[in-house]
Amino acid sequence: MKFIVAIVIFSIIILFHELGHFLFAKRAGVRVNEFCLGLGPTLVGFQKGETFYSIKLLPFGGACVMEGEDEESDDVTGSFQNKTVWQRISIVFGGPLFNFIMAFAGALIIISCVGYDIPRIYSVTEGYPADEAGIEAGDIITSINGKTIHFYREVSNYITFHGVGEMDITYERDGEEYEVTLTPVYDEESGRYMMGFQSDRSRVKGNFFDTIKYSVFEVKYWIDTTFSSLKMLVLRQVSLNNMSGPVGIVKTIGDTYTDSIEDGYYYVFLNMVNITILLSANLGTMNLLPLPALDGGRLVFLIIEAIRGKRVSPEKEGWVHGVGILLLMTLMVFVMFNDIRNIIVG
Repeated sequence: MKFIVAIVIFSIIILFHELGHFLFAKRAGVRVNEFCLGLGPTLVGFQKGETFYSIKLLPFGGACVMEGEDEESDDVTGSFQNKTVWQRISIVFGGPLFNFIMAFAGALIIISCVGYDIPRIYSVTEGYPADEAGIEAGDIITSINGKTIHFYREVSNYITFHGVGEMDITYERDGEEYEVTLTPVYDEESGRYMMGFQSDRSRVKGNFFDTIKYSVFEVKYWIDTTFSSLKMLVLRQVSLNNMSGPVGIVKTIGDTYTDSIEDGYYYVFLNMVNITILLSANLGTMNLLPLPALDGGRLVFLIIEAIRGKRVSPEKEGWVHGVGILLLMTLMVFVMFNDIRNIIVG
């Protein structure tokens, strides 16, 4: 069951991404030859109009195969390449956009059901920097080094992603704002840097407008987390061995399902929705990176075309994306091997 749940979640996220490309392509009048879920040989499919809808053998991935997207086409009206640059930009951007929409929909469910973790301090540890700076229980953290804080989890994340130097903390008490500067200290017992205040992990439910607002903040939180994780990877603060691909993601979903089932199906549902938010926001963000073979890489060429008013040579663009696909597949093989190794060792 946990394997089925993982595959369903993974498939829905990918399907929604490809649906974004599909709908914007249809809107622009581009012929979609095939819309498929999965990779490899076709298991089942049917033709409807100009499009063949199919499910492939391997449940990872999917595609919206458009006429003239990567090859020459004789279809003057239905070819991707014959559309205006702004139509093509909308089609390429449609996939990541739908991932963010899906993440927002999931965030609405979570915030509506259990609320959001307000960054209110529950207790302060005596002798630690927060105590010495005059921070008290009940204070609400509003920013760290100029970064606005909406959730309590952003506080600990900031230390993880941005180091442990001096931090300018802005907090609110009885409607008044105060600013202090403190430096986290290393705690031997927990093995991490601490400022000396804790949350009670409680969540707050707001009104309709609060739910909408904090759902947007939830999506933003996961986008920021994705970028911060990539930054740590580039700066070699974490190893490539910490990366996970489809195999690792399926295992994580399965483990979360197993841990949640003891608390009941309601908590299984909430945790699965939460993972869907994370993965969907992550997929949307990663696809917008300006790297060859990704949607972001294609957008770079389209933006250049829009600026200069002239299309980049298809041969040059094709060569760049071809190299990108090769490098991407190499990375995927490494990540999959790493996932399998971690499962065996773990």
